[in-house]
Amino acid sequence: MQRRPTKVFGIGFHKTATSSLGEALEILGYRVASVVGLQDEDIATTYQAKAFALVDSFDAFEDNPWPLLFRELDSAYPGSKFILTRREDDAWLKSVTRHFGGKTTHMRTFIYGVGDPLGSETVYLDRYRKHNDEVLEYFANRPDDLLVMDITQGDGWSLLCPYLGAELPDRAFPSANKAEDREKRVGLLGRLRNRLGL
Repeated sequence: MQRRPTKVFGIGFHKTATSSLGEALEILGYRVASVVGLQDEDIATTYQAKAFALVDSFDAFEDNPWPLLFRELDSAYPGSKFILTRREDDAWLKSVTRHFGGKTTHMRTFIYGVGDPLGSETVYLDRYRKHNDEVLEYFANRPDDLLVMDITQGDGWSLLCPYLGAELPDRAFPSANKAEDREKRVGLLGRLRNRLGL
């Protein structure tokens, strides 16, 4: 696959349809890197080096830790495109608690100060809002460098393709990693384990 001259950084927090954005960019021909260092106990000190070690090998990036580095990436890769995926606050929080509740990761501890969103919903929501506000403020006078999308509300090819100078694909915009799909996979796996006596 041909290397793209302009980097594209997805800088929306997780559970804002970042996986759908990644699939869309792959459809458009980008080589996409996703989450980096999820299980790294030292992610607070290694995330920047881990991320920058990948940038030259890929064209586009989504999920963590890319949102945390939008200023540094902008400085190191001038002319790049940035995409802030977001969704309505309550819907985002519901998705985060549903998907991550009861589990802790070093990455979320680093981002929010608390690894598990259950019982820390206000902390998570405040951090999510702060990030979105910081991105909008940073790019306030540079509208050509930032695209804001709410994929969960139907934003798709008609916004993304003109922003990237790409042709509109003759297929639906992807809808990846939906809660219903995850629940179906978990249910099927559980039934298979029961049948096998595992």
